[in-house]
Amino acid sequence: MEEILEKIAHCVEFGKINKISPYPPDMKGMDGADELTKLALDSGVPVQDILSKALISGMQKVGVKFRENKVFVPQVLMSAKAMNTAMVHLKPYFASGTVQHKGTFIIGTVMGDLHDIGKNLVAMMIEGNGWEVIDLGVDVKPEKFIEAASQHPGCTIGLSALLTTTMENMNITVKQLKEKVPASKICIGGAPVNQEFCDKIGADFYSADPQGAIEYLSTLVA
Repeated sequence: MEEILEKIAHCVEFGKINKISPYPPDMKGMDGADELTKLALDSGVPVQDILSKALISGMQKVGVKFRENKVFVPQVLMSAKAMNTAMVHLKPYFASGTVQHKGTFIIGTVMGDLHDIGKNLVAMMIEGNGWEVIDLGVDVKPEKFIEAASQHPGCTIGLSALLTTTMENMNITVKQLKEKVPASKICIGGAPVNQEFCDKIGADFYSADPQGAIEYLSTLVA
């Protein structure tokens, strides 16, 4: 059992989606996360083990490499795609309650900002670490964050901004969320923000990279 879990984790780490995928070149023609996950399920490997010991394990390794500048966005996207392909086989087990998400993470780019590359990257990596992710998209008004957070008590909210001109909208969003859904934790990220800004607007956490957000979320469910 451990061998197939290690193989799946390897596929996720290196972005091997399925057998016909040409990437990475040294795994051409080999089974990918798609086939191996199906084989693991057919062989009776527990779904929770596939999730935690293979998919999450693989994505965590990618997250650390990305933070250390050992891999870059294209590699992370391939890993996320491999993980999502494997997750297709696991989703029925989430729906039935056989396996549980770690929690709910709501993410969006704040009002006035249409950039989504960083936001999407964070969303994919957090989903790959076992969280239910609700992506509200870009140019998200505070009211929409509040509505989503109210529908998911106990959720954590991620706010993204790329423009200095939309930092004030992040400030407004944090203040309204703290007033309407005070129990929700808020983490922020994006090129123009930093820990000082996080402290100033009263957000709960700032991360410069996706792995930092993942590690923060892990502290909330420890």
